[in-house]
Amino acid sequence: MKYSKYSTVIIGSGIAGLYAALKIEQQVKLADGILLITKSKLGESNSRYAQGGMVGVMKENKSDSTASHISDTIKAGAGLSEFNTVKYISEHSDAVIKDLLKFGVEFDRDENNELCFTKEAAHSVRRILHSGGDATGKMIEQALCKKVSENSNIDVYEQTDAVELIVNSDSECKGVLVFNDDIGEYETIYSPAVILATGGLGQLYKYTTNPAGATGDGLALAYNAGTVMQDMEFVQFHPTALAIDGEENRFLISEAVRGEGAKLCDADGVEFMHKYDEKRELAPRDVVTRANFNEMMENNVDNVYLNATCIDEKKLAKRFPNISKKCLENGIDIAHDFIPVAPAAHYFMGGVKTNLRGETSIKGLFAIGEVASTGLHGGNRLASNSLLECVVCAYSAAEYLKSVELKTPKQIDEDIKLILDRYSDEDVVLDELDIPAMKKKLQDIMWDYVGILRSAESLITALAKLEELKQEFPRTDKCASRDEYEFKNMLTVAILIAHSALQRKESRGAHYRLDYLETHEECIHSCLTKKDGITNSINCSMPDKV
Repeated sequence: MKYSKYSTVIIGSGIAGLYAALKIEQQVKLADGILLITKSKLGESNSRYAQGGMVGVMKENKSDSTASHISDTIKAGAGLSEFNTVKYISEHSDAVIKDLLKFGVEFDRDENNELCFTKEAAHSVRRILHSGGDATGKMIEQALCKKVSENSNIDVYEQTDAVELIVNSDSECKGVLVFNDDIGEYETIYSPAVILATGGLGQLYKYTTNPAGATGDGLALAYNAGTVMQDMEFVQFHPTALAIDGEENRFLISEAVRGEGAKLCDADGVEFMHKYDEKRELAPRDVVTRANFNEMMENNVDNVYLNATCIDEKKLAKRFPNISKKCLENGIDIAHDFIPVAPAAHYFMGGVKTNLRGETSIKGLFAIGEVASTGLHGGNRLASNSLLECVVCAYSAAEYLKSVELKTPKQIDEDIKLILDRYSDEDVVLDELDIPAMKKKLQDIMWDYVGILRSAESLITALAKLEELKQEFPRTDKCASRDEYEFKNMLTVAILIAHSALQRKESRGAHYRLDYLETHEECIHSCLTKKDGITNSINCSMPDKV
């Protein structure tokens, strides 16, 4: 087995991972450099598909303030957003956005060369920055990828999967074991600082806006290593994904389209959001999602419609070029036709419990971006807060690592050698498994029983079916391919979500229980950890955040 060492290892090449790599390289003396690991190609990530934009609480925007943004975020978070976390991220918005501009990110500007701000659901003012119209994530990622590629102190491993965190008996992370899917070889990478920036888990569900790589890998890695996992029941379903027959990976129709004035309606153009919330189309995502889902069930239809014909045709084309193009490819002219839409799994609010420096319960292990649970989003993410959190928390982690001496471990503990031995037997031939069929089973289970509407009956059924599926998958450690490692991670995370959802006996934010419709007055985080191979619920009531 090949061995190497780095001062910092970052797993994931979305905006959080890219920005962290650049900031750490700027600020920290690194004897052994930085390694960025991605399981596909550099630049392929969830971030790339973020359309709407990025919250920008900017000094130039006189109609906005941190107080206003804090208030909007906490209202959307259904009681679980933590004030100090929200305040910190909001207050750092102006600085990190100006830093992104220095890295070559070009946000859209008006005819006076002033930054353009738009409005999305549950925001009280126009504060959303966008780039390339509706290609914000892609444009930010391209700029950061260029800078990473040009930096000689940052190495990049493509087509490489992180399969196990190297954690010793003192609960210290000493590196990561990786698998190169192209050549089928393992490598042990030693490092005093490992940062998870692996994104979300949309592929656990039958319908999702997330790309194929969003399989919850970092969540499974962290859980199996023994970290504390927080609020695993909170999966956000986006209300408006393009509903085309036969397509389960659904193209996102950005919230910004409703922010510009589009209305939800039935096939006859009859609007319905007034029945569900006084804010109508600009209500929080969980409200709009359940409204769409309810209309679909009541009328026994596969989708509702988004009517954007009220928006000026030229504005539509300029503001949403990619959405317009995708719809046209499917015979839909958004300036004149209704857009068929339906909910789809979109974002994960839970994750690895961290403070604002990205620190987890394991020394030397950090988590930033969607894989982390910082307390910003609470039970229901406010639109476009995700990209802001990615950048601010990457910045904060880099600032912290600036003050830490990053010495690569000189010797490896005996218990770590035992970990590596499980992957070093070259003679073992693994039987071929039908992973696509297993993935489909899991996705159907999660959509049908752990989806938008939940109950004790549905969740107990899900756990039973997931346990049956687990029996069909004989792998415990070493797998034969990336597909197998991904499925193993998906199965682990699916069980955690169902388990957490069963334990939370209330409806709150994106977690909606048909058998517990009320919301408790007390706001409590749910926390899980793995000890002696068993998942344990632990006390995790609104903790302080650093």
